[in-house]
Amino acid sequence: MTEPRVAVVGSGSWGTAFATITAEKGIPTTLWARRADLAQAISGRHENPDYLPGISLPPSLRATTDLEETLAGATCAVMAIPSQSYRSIFAQVVPLLGADVPVVSLSKGIEQDTNLRMTEVMHQEGLHVDLACVLTGPNLAKEIARHAPAATVIACADEDRARDLQALFMSPHFRVYTNPDVVGCEMAGAMKNVIAIAAGIADGMQFGDNAKASLLTRGLAELARLGARLGGNPLTFAGLAGMGDLIATCVSKLSRNRFVGEELGRGRRLDDIVAEMNMVAEGVKSSRPLCGLAAANGVEVPIAEHVVRVLYEGVSPAEMVASLMLRQAKPELYGLQ
Repeated sequence: MTEPRVAVVGSGSWGTAFATITAEKGIPTTLWARRADLAQAISGRHENPDYLPGISLPPSLRATTDLEETLAGATCAVMAIPSQSYRSIFAQVVPLLGADVPVVSLSKGIEQDTNLRMTEVMHQEGLHVDLACVLTGPNLAKEIARHAPAATVIACADEDRARDLQALFMSPHFRVYTNPDVVGCEMAGAMKNVIAIAAGIADGMQFGDNAKASLLTRGLAELARLGARLGGNPLTFAGLAGMGDLIATCVSKLSRNRFVGEELGRGRRLDDIVAEMNMVAEGVKSSRPLCGLAAANGVEVPIAEHVVRVLYEGVSPAEMVASLMLRQAKPELYGLQ
């Protein structure tokens, strides 16, 4: 039997935290970084000062700027790349993969120009459908890097492969479940980021817990409506990929998307907020393509649509709230039955 070897492409907070899971299990793990100084810090000082400051990384974790070196002999490749640069990096990865090597996407976004999910991008770039996998759930990188207990979902059309990956990634502080619903898991991961921006706006405007609970619940309805219309299993949205990730992203102070919304709710400009962040808030870029997907499929996503208006159309948070609250009254299960 071939010994497992993991390649993680992307050395941001989540890519680095994820790489520690397999490295700490004694599985040879190599991390690809864009910058030589960051690769040297990870391999030499066992730290990622840019994205996980103050956290010690396993001494066995290696980092390099060479993609070919990263992927050499890998039995599993993990893509920890933001959605808008995913295709360009993956196109370089594909020729370096061995036969039958699964690729696990950690990205929670939608490609802007095409409205495609990351597994769809991988299919277009030549990866067989049975090798394209998604790992998603309430997985805040800093908590996982500190060994706080967390659970996640690995989704793959090939259920035997999903179980193999489950065993590969499971650890004492990282519990992994399987789910064959790739579409539902991916859509939930992308859509919850947009809802988290709305939740942050509510925090920034100091609305309190009633508003936050209402946003999460109605946001979940939007996830389920759109995800199910695109072929996802409705039950997926009640699980870790749906409700679990939505809660973490909308509530946690570690959430980048919630932070963007909170600052918007306090009256700051989007450009100023993004300029001071060293990590990507996926909901900012994915909000418009997600609304485009919804419109093309006849699905109402009013919270997401209003987030787009605040981000890109000059609508104020106060105008957003008034417009959402005074929409035409509907049954609670509208679009879900």
